[in-house]
Amino acid sequence: MKKIMFSIIVLLGLSAAQESNAQISLSINIGSQPAWGPTGYNHVDFYYLPDINAYYDVTRSQYVYQNGPQWVYTSSLPSRYRNYDIYNSYKVVVNEQRPFLHNNVHISQYARYKGNHNQQIIRDSRDERYYQSAGHPKYQVKKDDRNRGYVNNNDRNDRYDRNDNGRSNDKGYRRN
Repeated sequence: MKKIMFSIIVLLGLSAAQESNAQISLSINIGSQPAWGPTGYNHVDFYYLPDINAYYDVTRSQYVYQNGPQWVYTSSLPSRYRNYDIYNSYKVVVNEQRPFLHNNVHISQYARYKGNHNQQIIRDSRDERYYQSAGHPKYQVKKDDRNRGYVNNNDRNDRYDRNDNGRSNDKGYRRN
């Protein structure tokens, strides 16, 4: 009887562990987020751009905007948005599969962010987790190099700070 009870408890424990593992899985896409995206999000599906009532699909790296009755995906915004500054505008993170299907909700819910320009973006962040974003100024700087205090290919002290132009003293050149 003890063996049966022990087996049941072990099976219940294993099934609970499997369920908890499924709940813990996270998707992190910081490296895929554009440099103009807001900081503070490990995962983003879409950005809603309330100033122009359009979206940006992070996975596809494409804008989604309404063209007549249809929503279209394009790699750049149309000319009617040429004065729109994506770096200086407010972006709302929307983690839905097709958020434009709920556009009326987004218009009313996020109207207060229109004209808001006080959002920190990934490009300007000093948080090291954003260094993996291709648009960040410290992109591809190795962690070891950041800890040493220098940037790759910029350590010239050993060759270029000498006054002898790389020549040694044995040829009559005098070092100051």
